Amino acid sequence: MAGARAAIRYAKALLSLASDQKAADVVNADMKLIADAIAGSKDLSEMLQSPVVPSSAKKAVLLEVFKKSNKNTLSLIDTLISNNRIDILGDVALKFNQLFDESKGIEVATVTTAVELTGDLKKKVLAKAKELTGKNVEVKNIIDESILGGFILRIGDVQYNASVTNQLNKLKREFSLN
Repeated sequence: MAGARAAIRYAKALLSLASDQKAADVVNADMKLIADAIAGSKDLSEMLQSPVVPSSAKKAVLLEVFKKSNKNTLSLIDTLISNNRIDILGDVALKFNQLFDESKGIEVATVTTAVELTGDLKKKVLAKAKELTGKNVEVKNIIDESILGGFILRIGDVQYNASVTNQLNKLKREFSLN
């Protein structure tokens, strides 16, 4: 819990600094890259969490991996290293993305499907989500073959489940009650 609060504080400070320097869009792209890299690489994630790996080695790896990043992003890495909080870099990146989207009035719609969304279907989902929220919407597609077909749409704290698995479970419950 304390790590989450700290991540929010670092993310807010970075967003404020980046906004003042008119670099928020660039830093947001860096934070997406960092969040994806940490989530996608078990080795990178474990290295950041490891108390055995010295901070200097962590810093060297991060600066090499993210060498094309904005100076504000590199400054964040330095600050987290010097404060012994580099283990929360992934959380800071995720919180930064959320805060940035909120500041721009962008809502993230998560669509879970059994297969990849086609371009046409993605446009339809975007249009419907924008109609429902009245905000700019970004679609994030998650592929989960266990839903068999259909989709699950989540916007904020609202979820619409039109998956085949959900429909089968409803039928199963109806038959088990009789």
